Amino acid sequence: MAQADAQMAEPGFFDDPESAEKVTRERSRAARAVERDGFYAGAVDDCETLVELLDEGEDVESQLEEELSSLEQSLDKDEVQMLLSGEHDQADAILTIHPGAGGVDAQDWAEMLLRMYLRWAERHGFQAEVLDRLPGTEAGLKSATVRVKGDYAYGNLRAESGVHRLVRISPFDAQARRQTAFASVHVAPDVADEIDIEVDEKDLRIDTYRSSGAGGQHVNVTDSAVRITHEPTGIVVSCQNERSQHANKATAMRVLKAKLYELELEKQRAEIEAAAGEKKKVDFGSQIRSYFIHPTQRIKDHRTDVELSQIDPVLDGDIDIFIRAFLTQPTSGSAES
Repeated sequence: MAQADAQMAEPGFFDDPESAEKVTRERSRAARAVERDGFYAGAVDDCETLVELLDEGEDVESQLEEELSSLEQSLDKDEVQMLLSGEHDQADAILTIHPGAGGVDAQDWAEMLLRMYLRWAERHGFQAEVLDRLPGTEAGLKSATVRVKGDYAYGNLRAESGVHRLVRISPFDAQARRQTAFASVHVAPDVADEIDIEVDEKDLRIDTYRSSGAGGQHVNVTDSAVRITHEPTGIVVSCQNERSQHANKATAMRVLKAKLYELELEKQRAEIEAAAGEKKKVDFGSQIRSYFIHPTQRIKDHRTDVELSQIDPVLDGDIDIFIRAFLTQPTSGSAES
């Protein structure tokens, strides 16, 4: 922390915004670690004092129970953080959502998932920026890419990579039949500043287009949106959120590098059995988690067997129980894609 303080005190420290942000985040992370140490030391002292008073006959049992319950909750939260020891777990995350089988219902489901992750990010104080969003034909969306910024964003969200299945009465079916829809979520670490990934310009097809949004504060409507196709792998990335074509291209390249890096990690973990870029079919039998709204509410994570009967809080971003279960299982180092 002292080294970071010295760097921040140097003249011109903020002339390089990206470098400055990296140092300030490392400093904040160290400061939080020191703060947590102090918190636990104080909490233990408080509990010991209450135990002594209880032994002396004082009526402090309920207060001690509250202190212990609060301490247990803090330990649970910090235990998850301790599990995030992967090489890039501290990094920001690039999260991409695509609908699978299920037609309009799948596109609507993809948008529901987007909202779920935006709400999760908000709950945890992360900064979530929608870099690209392609609306669906009738409802929902065809794709969305979000950059989630904050300490351990990738370490947490990598638990969400995979196929998500929804079973409900379709609001788009005139006969009100039960429908099953699928959407895939892919999460990659935003490590463009930390690693050197060479991308040959000859392998790229770059297209510009008009933003698909309605304009306003968050979406520009000039022909500045950029789509990049990496032809050797078939990876396609887009960005329409920045103010200029140059900025959109730079952000799209950042996303592309993150996906190329994650692809290499997947190949090393042997989670992909075929050639580069191949994904599991977004269909029956490939899901990591199922969300049932009809006939009863139920959510089941097929990797950890965690099951809940309340779906609304989860769709509102309360997914920590699934993330924790994934991280604490022995094979959590190999996230599904």
